[in-house]
Amino acid sequence: MAILEFISDDDFLKEVENLLSKARAQKTKAEKTFNRNVIDPFGALFEAQSFPSHLAWRNSEMARQRQKTIQNHVGTFHQKILGHVEGWEDMNIGSIIDLVNKDKKIIAEVKNKYSTVTGGDLAGTYQALSDLVSPKHSGFKGYCSYFVNIIPKKTERFDKPFTPSDKKIGSLCPINENIRIIDGASFYSLVTGRFNALREMHNALPDAIEFISHDRFKEDHYVLPNREEFMQYFNLAYGDE
Repeated sequence: MAILEFISDDDFLKEVENLLSKARAQKTKAEKTFNRNVIDPFGALFEAQSFPSHLAWRNSEMARQRQKTIQNHVGTFHQKILGHVEGWEDMNIGSIIDLVNKDKKIIAEVKNKYSTVTGGDLAGTYQALSDLVSPKHSGFKGYCSYFVNIIPKKTERFDKPFTPSDKKIGSLCPINENIRIIDGASFYSLVTGRFNALREMHNALPDAIEFISHDRFKEDHYVLPNREEFMQYFNLAYGDE
């Protein structure tokens, strides 16, 4: 029986291994370069009262630095997973767009979290998508473009026109039904045809992480700690659907 219905076991486990490898490398790098990074000496003093020791604060600061980098890799992980779904193509990092489905005429820009792009950059994202699907663009003429926020700001599904504020014109960007913003659960559903595809993938991750830790990294006794506590964050992000 397949781990997930919408991609092969080999592709799924390969992407889990890739992300775990990056997380392990980042942990090693953070430990080696901690003193090279500029630490806010004032903030550190005010934060100190929340920790029992300097070592506890230092470990927390290293974790914060790692998390910021890993979140970028998690966005790429989703891009890779979705790119393995039949009909979808991962355009790789650095391309003008992240995902393409030529049959459905859809392109997508994937970000891990709603706060990854903010302020004036949102208008820039709108304009970039508009340029790509405009009648003047030969590559994606007639396509629908999606700005994907895997982790939404609110616990609700949405698929709606993308109309961020544009400070240059002092108003919202104009409504275009072919320039849309969508949450991660809805986009996984759109890509796979399975309403709960994102939840299915999230539920499969703990066993996959343990398997990769045992099989590839030879950490024979690794068990994801406090699994139930970690798994609750999915409902907090996406609701109980």
